[in-house]
Amino acid sequence: MHPPYMADQKPTMNMKKLYYLALAAVVGIALSSCSLMGGGGNTPTFKLSDLQGLWEENNTQHYVRFTTEQSNEAGYLYGREWNEAEDISEDDLTPYGNGWFKYKFETKGDLHEIHLMENGGAEIPKEYIVSKLTSSEMTYYEKDYPSKKYYFSKMVTK
Repeated sequence: MHPPYMADQKPTMNMKKLYYLALAAVVGIALSSCSLMGGGGNTPTFKLSDLQGLWEENNTQHYVRFTTEQSNEAGYLYGREWNEAEDISEDDLTPYGNGWFKYKFETKGDLHEIHLMENGGAEIPKEYIVSKLTSSEMTYYEKDYPSKKYYFSKMVTK
């Protein structure tokens, strides 16, 4: 029979290993739970209010306006897109027809758009990833084409 552990005894080498192993496990669990809860990950968060407004693609005459107008589809808002280099202005767009889209924006950067057509029958979904969004700059790319990025600057008025 072994004598009971005495407070004045030093821990053995096996006990030290056990302490270090337990400490490493606790630290590992704490770090992984922080990143799982969004506190320690690299996922940015963006604000819808920064997205909304008029944007011009840099060095082009391509414009996109994200409005606050609710669409007829739950969770989606309306937006418009046009290219003045093709002699099309925002005033040329027929309400809820060509050049219009519905959009839903997630704070982690997923931008879901459904492009509308004049005939009302065709709706074309597009998926974008916003990689940068501030009150004055935006960068995004099509989900399936991450190497082709679009750079925009926010406009106060046009």
